[in-house]
Amino acid sequence: MTVGIRTVGVIGAGTMGQGIAQTCATSGYQVLLFDQKQQLAEQAIRKIESSVKHLADKGKLEQQAALESLERLRSVQTINDVSADLIIEAVVEDLPIKQSVFSALENVNAPNTILATNTSSLTVTRIASGLNRPERFAGLHFFNPAPVMKLVEVVQTPATSSDTLAALRDFCITIGKQPVMVHDSPGFIVNRVARHFYLEALKIVEEGTADVETVDELLRASGFRMGPFELMDLIGIDVNLAVSKSIHSAFGEESRFQPRRLQQQKVDAGELGRKTGKGFYRYEGRSTKYEG
Repeated sequence: MTVGIRTVGVIGAGTMGQGIAQTCATSGYQVLLFDQKQQLAEQAIRKIESSVKHLADKGKLEQQAALESLERLRSVQTINDVSADLIIEAVVEDLPIKQSVFSALENVNAPNTILATNTSSLTVTRIASGLNRPERFAGLHFFNPAPVMKLVEVVQTPATSSDTLAALRDFCITIGKQPVMVHDSPGFIVNRVARHFYLEALKIVEEGTADVETVDELLRASGFRMGPFELMDLIGIDVNLAVSKSIHSAFGEESRFQPRRLQQQKVDAGELGRKTGKGFYRYEGRSTKYEG
């Protein structure tokens, strides 16, 4: 484990929070999971238990290690109970909500606690603007599914200290991730570049050049593990659209980042991908568990 980091708090029990909590617990860290809706945190714990046991059954994790991982994980009832060496926020992409979360966390944690946001589209600097200790704050951007994807963007603001960055870099390595150090900018690196992976694919389908299945098949054949439409279904089409809108706005509504009509149509219809059973593909009667 990273020197000085033994307990990790995770705020938000959605897909990303759940994945981050599982990753930290299986890597030897004590994990406190909080969600404003307690039932979601409890559901997330059960899903993590199922996922960890699945890994053990497949031989990807020793049975004893799986049991110990689950013993290190627990949910807490209030945000005031989240006292940890490192706290990672993974709540809705809403600036006032994130700022409120970090204000509360700063009030109940020690001065040396590191606070990190998993935001994929908001500026880390703005999230940190109201903090008393911005030098202990940074972005820690995981990718979905967090237990599988190796890359983590460590995002520094002008105020982030070198000690904080070094601790987060070392932490990422201890949980089996590849940290990439980046400066704060809209979309950082991956989401900025990936907009065109999604947006051009959507444009091709809207123009009738090819259908969803063909685009995905060709890109898989070109070496991508998943096609853009499969990946949007996995991430959540609503999440993908929100990131697209945020980056489009941050770059002064440049046409190259213009969200596509097809994204909005899917969201309006409630077809958000795997989590709703239908997105660009249907998932009724088929497993939606990502096994890696």
